[in-house]
Formats: sequence, structure tokens, C-alpha cells
Amino acid sequence: MSLVITTVNVNGVRAAAGKGLLDWLATTSADVVCLQEVRASDDQLRRAIAPALDAGWHVVGAESSAKGRAGVAIVSRVPADAVRVGFGAEEFADAGRYLEADFGAVTVGSLYLPTGEADTPKQDQKERFMKEFAAYLGERAADVTAAGRDMVVCGDWNIAHTERDIKNWKGNVRKSGFLPGEREWVGALLDTGRWRDVAREHHGDVAGPYSWWSYRGKAFDTDAGWRIDYHLVTPALAEKVVEARVERAATYAERWSDHAPVTVRFR
Repeated sequence: MSLVITTVNVNGVRAAAGKGLLDWLATTSADVVCLQEVRASDDQLRRAIAPALDAGWHVVGAESSAKGRAGVAIVSRVPADAVRVGFGAEEFADAGRYLEADFGAVTVGSLYLPTGEADTPKQDQKERFMKEFAAYLGERAADVTAAGRDMVVCGDWNIAHTERDIKNWKGNVRKSGFLPGEREWVGALLDTGRWRDVAREHHGDVAGPYSWWSYRGKAFDTDAGWRIDYHLVTPALAEKVVEARVERAATYAERWSDHAPVTVRFR
């Protein structure tokens, strides 16, 4: 049986629910949907997507201790077998940045990596997160593989890995999200062979497809975007990818987030 997993930064679940998220949930083929930047308590999240829950969806969340900030969730057609919040880093334990759930032989993680800001404490925090999370990913890949399981870590990674992943790369070489150290960090994760960027593999050596466009100016209309929403997948499951697509809205007016859902189907 196929498995379809979508990731999307909703830019505030309560706003997104009123602009089209609920309609999208009613029509998607996804089995599991990872949400980031929920910006709501778990109770507020459940109220925002109540029609979807009434229709049979299930949800688990990890809210941030900072009110109205961050927050991740996983929405699924069947209940999760087990749920874990965080990745063992004390500094980020209640930051609403990572959540994972088990569905049969597959573990799915929803990640919202900090945005950062070059040459500020925000960037220092982002880099501390990256260091801790890379160590965790190495351990988890080894653990799930040894157990004969598969794993997908979806989310807003807030890093464009290569020049193919950002339209205006020349204008962003000194900005967080495209700094050399950040790009090397993503490359190092992939170079271990424990994780594969399946959307990039599926689309090959092309520009994009982008998944985030600023609300400013005409970024969406001119496709001046960033590809920062990834599915990193353990090798055995990566071999089962049959489709990877960005569900870009047809028009600016039809967007319900500044990100588009990124959907991967596994056979």
C-alpha cells in the first residue's frame, strides 16, 4: 500500500484554517500531514481544525512555551502508535520545534528549524539547534535502521541547500538561510548516507521547485522563491518514492500560507 506524506508551514494554523487549510485537508490524498509554525496552543489547534477532526483526522501537537510562536503538529488519518516531543536538547525542550510519531513501521518527524538572523543571537541559537539536531539525526537513523524501521523528517528546515534551491541566491549569500555554514550542514547530513533529500532526487538538477515565497512584492508571481521545506528520508524508504511535488497555489489570492504543501508518495 502507498503512503503519502505532506509537510507545510501554515504560518499560523488559525489564520490558515480560515483561508483554505480546511478545504485542502478535505481534498488531499495525504495519509500524514506535518504542520509547522502552528502558533497556537494544542487546544487552539484542535479548535482551529475541528471540522477535519470531526471528519476523521487525528492530531498530535507540540506547542511552544512562547505564546503565539513556533509550534509543530502531525495530522493523520489513523492515530499514531507512539508520540515523542523534542529531540533531547534541553534548551529546545519546550520550544515547539520538533515532534515525531510512529505509524506502523514508519516514524514521521515534523520539524520547524529556527529562522535565524546573520550576526545576531538568533543565528547563534539556530546554530546550537543545528548542532544538537544533527547529532540526534545520526543516532535516530542508526536506531530505526537497526530496528528494521523507516523514518521521514519533514518540515521547514529554513535553509536553502544549493543555488538550485533559491531563485535570488546571489542576493542572499550573507543572509540566514543561505549562509555557507548552513548549506554545509545540510550537505553533511546527506553525505553520511543516512538521509536522502528525496524531493531533490526526484526533480533532479533543476531550479526549485520552490516551496516558500515572501508576501512582499511580486515574489510569488515571478516565482522568486526558496526551497526550504524538505522530506529527509532513510535510505530504504527513499527507494520507494514514486512522486514528489509542491502544491503551489494557482494564484496569489488562493494561498493560505506563504509556504506551499510539499507532498511525497511512497509505494
